[in-house]
Amino acid sequence: MGFLSRLFSKSNQTKEIKKRDVLSIQIGDILEYDLVDYEVVGKITYREGKYKWYSYQLLGENKSVWLSAEMDDELELGIYEKIQLPEASQIPPKLEYKQTAYFLEEQGQAQVTGEGRSSPLTGQQMRYAEYSNQGETSNISVEDWGSEVEVSIGYTIQPYEIKIIAGSL
Repeated sequence: MGFLSRLFSKSNQTKEIKKRDVLSIQIGDILEYDLVDYEVVGKITYREGKYKWYSYQLLGENKSVWLSAEMDDELELGIYEKIQLPEASQIPPKLEYKQTAYFLEEQGQAQVTGEGRSSPLTGQQMRYAEYSNQGETSNISVEDWGSEVEVSIGYTIQPYEIKIIAGSL
């Protein structure tokens, strides 16, 4: 009877998977965006003072993109792809990419915690800069990690454009 009681005990019941939102996405979750499924393979949490924001590395069948999520006065989401823009490493007041001018809006430093593929970044401090164009249809993000500078171009999206399928509890 001991085996059967363990088999049917409440502790063996399936645990309920917690509903996700864009601020609680976990490694292994699947995101559907623009009719493409992406697996969350990396997560970076940035902290500057009491303020924090997230970037999720999304791996699709044909490409990798980053989803940024932050709660400022309201939820802000963006999809970013890496680009080559060597002059961005100097954090100038203006950048130009594909005949569009982007102007420096904000810059600072943040402490980083990484998960998944981004776990080696934990404990690092990085410099960042954010640029926008006057039409505000796209943004450029610059991240200076000391040994390397990463530049990405992105655009704002709405929460309803993303479907999250939890990959774990």
